[in-house]
Amino acid sequence: MSDLERLWDEIPVGPAPVAAIVRRGAAGRPPERRRRVVRSLVRAAVVGSVAAAFVVGVMVGQPTDDRARPGAGPPPAQPPPITPAAFHGDLQAAASCDALLDHYVERALELVGPHGWDVYEYYDRSAGLTRDLGADVPSPTSSEAKAYRSVSSDTGTNVQEAGVDEPDHVKTDGELLVRVRDAELTTYDVSGDEVAELGSLDLGELRHPEILLSGDTVVAVGAVGRLASPGTRVVTVDVGDRATPTVTDTVDYDSALLSARQHGADVRLVLSSGLPGLDFVQPRRRGGTWRERNRAALRANRAVVRQTTLADWVPQVTTEKGREQLVACGDVAIPKAELGLDTTAVVGFSAASPTELSTLGLAASAPVAYESADHLYLATQADPWGCCWDTVSRTRTTGSTGVTHVFDFALDGAGASYVGSGEVEGALADRWSVDEHDGVLRLAVGPTQETGDFSSIVTLEAQDDELVEVGRLDHVGDDETIQSVRWFDELAFVVTFRQVDPLYAIDLSDQTAPRLGGELKIPGFSDYLHPLGPHRLVGMGQGPGAGGRWGAQVSAFEISDLEAPRRTDVHAYASGTTALAGQDPRQFTWLPRERVALTVIQRGGTGYVSVLTFDRGRIADRLVEVEHGRDVSAVRLVPLPGDRVALVTGEDVEMFPL
Repeated sequence: MSDLERLWDEIPVGPAPVAAIVRRGAAGRPPERRRRVVRSLVRAAVVGSVAAAFVVGVMVGQPTDDRARPGAGPPPAQPPPITPAAFHGDLQAAASCDALLDHYVERALELVGPHGWDVYEYYDRSAGLTRDLGADVPSPTSSEAKAYRSVSSDTGTNVQEAGVDEPDHVKTDGELLVRVRDAELTTYDVSGDEVAELGSLDLGELRHPEILLSGDTVVAVGAVGRLASPGTRVVTVDVGDRATPTVTDTVDYDSALLSARQHGADVRLVLSSGLPGLDFVQPRRRGGTWRERNRAALRANRAVVRQTTLADWVPQVTTEKGREQLVACGDVAIPKAELGLDTTAVVGFSAASPTELSTLGLAASAPVAYESADHLYLATQADPWGCCWDTVSRTRTTGSTGVTHVFDFALDGAGASYVGSGEVEGALADRWSVDEHDGVLRLAVGPTQETGDFSSIVTLEAQDDELVEVGRLDHVGDDETIQSVRWFDELAFVVTFRQVDPLYAIDLSDQTAPRLGGELKIPGFSDYLHPLGPHRLVGMGQGPGAGGRWGAQVSAFEISDLEAPRRTDVHAYASGTTALAGQDPRQFTWLPRERVALTVIQRGGTGYVSVLTFDRGRIADRLVEVEHGRDVSAVRLVPLPGDRVALVTGEDVEMFPL
């Protein structure tokens, strides 16, 4: 660790000397690898957002660009903007609407049985909204892997990628705060030392709504329709008059929401139609043998499938102009691989024009959606067990080959164009296991029948129309489960768990040859990792406390030596407590100027804000009781200008004293 970086860590309060550290980090560093020409002109905005992320203590080792300095000569030529690309390679556009319908029917006939759809559903479609938007908090025992290049967005949400905002219950522009609870949207003035409620709006029958904020426009996204087959509603609200928010547009999609992201003023949704609900028959109880009754029901159900129309398979959208097909037949891609039967739709629009849609579709199930600043990746989920067969057609069902398929789309405003696709042996848990850096896709995958009993880091790069595996590191935690992943530009930290908590350091400076660095084994596990600067991490998770009884714990890690990461301190909460940041990273807030982390700890039905301070690698904690019952999951700590923080609970919004 340099003297300058050591000084940063030893300063008890105040901002880090960012400029000096950036200059030092740039000295002697090789030029940044040239990105592929498929990267869009949005890259310039990405550079700005990455620099901002460094300021809040999130990014590691971000190089500066000496070419921008006075006297350094003209800037390099920029690549051309993305142009629309037709489907090719592993994705082919349907030749016609009839051909697209034939594809759906042919695949569906393999999946229908005497009782209807007879498939093993590895991915629970109804959980799509919950997993991504956090409508309901998952079980504390969830082993969902998470990956963080986290930073608070301009609207106050702790997000996965700098420059890519995510929906939440609360958004702010620093003066206006908007929150949604159930179906009520409320506006607040947070420009002063006290919070003042301004106005409210009933959003109707919207379930589990969350919001995005763009200028004076709020985009509320939630579920509508039947619980077993939810649709998605987008309600656009004008908050120009802070006291009188007004609905301007309502758009309904008959598909479940997998993902919602915001790039500037552009919003992008990923939707899943699932298998349609058809009027299937059931085998009769009497008449003939059991086999004859089942065969008769199977024939009838196959006839039902043959009578389906495109409206049963391709998503529909309803606006004030009426109901129509969301994606044109020629914009729906058919994969060559036999993936799970579904329609995944990508919908982009400007927050100011929610009815002017840019759309494309995939005639397959791809429940994992990850967005970087300029790319969208859709991925399947491999079944780690590889044991499930369709009981009627005797064919393998979704994801049971032990291979994950990934599809790459370049982003241009609200639109997207197909780049290529690839596959990797191993199981991809969710979007948190995915990252992109310098044009290279990085995946943290778990074991399947195609791998050994270990996890891996795999890197892929676009070559022509393929995502080609260029690097792989196996044996990351043998016989253990990935709990969390923290991606940096040139390194990653992976936490696995069985009985102890190994923290693995992964050197990604050469992305074609990922290298395992040091390993730190400590009791418990961290299921959320957050950087406190270039050489320190904090881990929120579970571990043994006094008397060996388990509860929430926070660990401080020193990572300046990649070969020997070490834990400098650990703080154990009471037994039976849970650190909720491991389930929802939006319940963690890092305040770099104050060197304070705010996170939510739950014990029984009571929620506490844990105020964590870090001084020379040591942890100090103060607990503040703030909420009870189901509203604990709604607690947010929202950073505001002037070193202020808004505490949002189930019923109230108030300033939180640091």
